[in-house]
Amino acid sequence: MSGEAGRALRGRTRGTGSVAIGPAALTLLLGLWGITRDTSMWRDEAATWQAAHRTVPEIWHLLDRVDIVHGLYYLLMHGVFAVAGDSLVALRLPSVLAMAGAAALVGLLGARLAGRCAGSAAGLAFALIPAVQQYAQEGRAYALVTACAALACLLLVAAVDSPGAGRWAAYGAAVLAAALLNWFSLLMLCAHAVTIALARPARATVLRWAAAAGSAVLCALPLVVASGDQSEQIAWIPALTPSTLSGLLLTSAGGVLCAGVVRPGKGPRTPNGARLPLVPVALPLLVLPPFVLLAASLVHPVYLARYVLFSHIGLALLIGGACHALALRLRTPRHRTIVAVMTLAFLALLPVQLSLRGANGRIDDVLSAAENVAAVRETGDAVLYIPAARRDTALVSPAAFTGITDLALVRSPTASGTLNGVEGSPERIAAAMLPVRRIVVVSDPGPPSATTARDRAKRRVLRAHFVYCSDTTERGRRITVYRRDDGRARCA
Repeated sequence: MSGEAGRALRGRTRGTGSVAIGPAALTLLLGLWGITRDTSMWRDEAATWQAAHRTVPEIWHLLDRVDIVHGLYYLLMHGVFAVAGDSLVALRLPSVLAMAGAAALVGLLGARLAGRCAGSAAGLAFALIPAVQQYAQEGRAYALVTACAALACLLLVAAVDSPGAGRWAAYGAAVLAAALLNWFSLLMLCAHAVTIALARPARATVLRWAAAAGSAVLCALPLVVASGDQSEQIAWIPALTPSTLSGLLLTSAGGVLCAGVVRPGKGPRTPNGARLPLVPVALPLLVLPPFVLLAASLVHPVYLARYVLFSHIGLALLIGGACHALALRLRTPRHRTIVAVMTLAFLALLPVQLSLRGANGRIDDVLSAAENVAAVRETGDAVLYIPAARRDTALVSPAAFTGITDLALVRSPTASGTLNGVEGSPERIAAAMLPVRRIVVVSDPGPPSATTARDRAKRRVLRAHFVYCSDTTERGRRITVYRRDDGRARCA
């Protein structure tokens, strides 16, 4: 009897391992594929690069003024760079590993809710979602947030299925970890509240969930309040557009269709006896966080899809459950059905996957801009950044700006505790420009723009006293060269 029990235990362990290992391996391979993105780095990653290269006291100085919401991540990346050195691989590898871990957790969660077949399909589907692949290759915290959210969901199901103080404490810790990396992840609690309500567990379970969730929110509250004092950092977020709403509606509709396939009846339990079926866990997670954030954006624009990236866990679970149901209805071998569906999905999404791994897969590239500056600079040149945030080009690649004078900067980013430094007054900038022979301007593509008094002063002096020489626009950054108009020779 003990031999049979041992064989059964080993079989369950192997089954559980395959549910986690397959999705994790696929996510890892996709994350490592083209991880340098043609040696490019976009502006958000440039912020991580700059912050992680500062000392710990300098990072604290920065967080006192800006980006406190990313503080834990910056400290983590500071440690990564100290151990592994600074490179594009080191910048993005933590995100790749975190997303691989999230895929494994999604597989385990799906298996617990609806069986190993559904779990494997959910984990593999998660790996193939374009947004998951995008943020698995970005030096930002969103992949780590998603991994913490996946762990929190798995612990929630485990705690409801088999209540225990340790599981609820672990659940609260996972929610808190996600919140410390980005507190918008607390929106997952809206989904979990609906899941708990649909499960109708014992009153003691509801109270334990409320205590764990409330403790996480309470611990994260100082971060939420402090980041509110830095709300000007997200003032650039645009108002909602019809395309944003339609995209959310289409994704939600797809999830609802999958839910209809997963659970056509009203069976309250999954095949393995868990108290929480797949749909009440997955559908609220897919729908509620994005739409709550969208509703908040009607008052003040705060909606960005990456803030609720973890909601794709719900979509992956629903796809996995639908694949499992499809295999049962077609009476085909389940694993063959999953392999066929995932292969077709991979091929259909291949153009998107290729574009995400190219240098043009993000809105700009600070490394390419630095190369273009190095190609046009001359001895004695000066540089201006319009807007000042484009100074990240020089901060990430200072060697490309050797010998070039920054006309506007009066306090460095490190000294001022900012990401882009402090620029002088419009009058001071204008006076510094007039004696210069040539100025290189780093700006955004498109028609010249100026939204601040300093930038308007830069543009005004350029129009009045300089002539246009050359212009290079590549990978979302524009490099323009101007020469002082002396009434004689134009550009050499």
